[in-house]
Amino acid sequence: MLDSLTPSQIQSAEKTLAAGTWAITAGAVLFSVLTVTPLVERVTPAAWTWTAPILPLVVDAAVVIVVRLDAVVARLGGRSGPWPAVLRWMTGLMTLLLNVGDSALKNDLVGVAVHAVAPLLLIVTAEAGLAYRRAISAALDRIERSRATEQAEREQREQAEREHERQTREHAEHAAREHAERLERERAEREVSERAAEREHTARMERERLDREADVRREQREHEDRVRHEAQERDDALRREQQEQAERSRRERAAIAPPAPTARGAGEREAVNTDYHLPNVSLNSGELVLRKMPETDARSYIASFREGERTVRQLAEDTGWSVGWVAARVQEAREERATEQAEPAEAVA
Repeated sequence: MLDSLTPSQIQSAEKTLAAGTWAITAGAVLFSVLTVTPLVERVTPAAWTWTAPILPLVVDAAVVIVVRLDAVVARLGGRSGPWPAVLRWMTGLMTLLLNVGDSALKNDLVGVAVHAVAPLLLIVTAEAGLAYRRAISAALDRIERSRATEQAEREQREQAEREHERQTREHAEHAAREHAERLERERAEREVSERAAEREHTARMERERLDREADVRREQREHEDRVRHEAQERDDALRREQQEQAERSRRERAAIAPPAPTARGAGEREAVNTDYHLPNVSLNSGELVLRKMPETDARSYIASFREGERTVRQLAEDTGWSVGWVAARVQEAREERATEQAEPAEAVA
């Protein structure tokens, strides 16, 4: 029952107990002084009758001390030992004997009973008040301990809840950071992959462009080689035909009129320094015609031969131009071929 009371209610009950105890004590003290004083006066010399109230006051003072100190010790939850109990019972019995002594000497049982009420009530009130105070103190201690335990448990639960909330918040923040880091890694990897794909695409397009250009150049070179080869075959056929025609003409002239011994040397000197006409035979007429090739045809004719196939003098005899002019054209053709060979290498690089 005490556990269901609040501290203020228990303190109010304790105040009521203290007030009742002191009221009973005050009444018993007053009644004892009024009852014991006549008895003490009868047994005291006439000169000292004024000291008769001292004895009941001393006994009642001991009663007051016992009641007050028992209340304090009980409130503190302590035990005062056997001597306070001896003092409490001794003062109670002294008060009882002093109050009933006068009536007992007169053999007045009713007076004994009447005068015994206040001392007995004081003794029982002192013992009951002490028991009440000890019970109230124990209950208050138990309530305080229970509330302290509940407070500690509540604080522990609150601490656990705060720790759980903190851990939950940290876990959420950690998960959010990991998610953000994962997204950032994925974005970086995606960008790296896109850049690599773009570089690969650019490199592939560049390789395809270079391959197309190389194919175009190769086709162009093949076409030029084919055209040049066809032109060279035509020129070779024409040249062989002209040479055969010229040889036949020379054999015919040799058969008709043999040349003078100095004619060949003079002819050679004239071919080097003058505009000597090559013997070219017309295809439609069998007549021998001596003429000089046009410059364009002579250049093409000289460029159609590879280096070392014919000598400068033979080319000069074939074209009708001088040996110096033919040598200069041969050098130009050599340089042009060297330039053409260098251009594909630069394009590939």
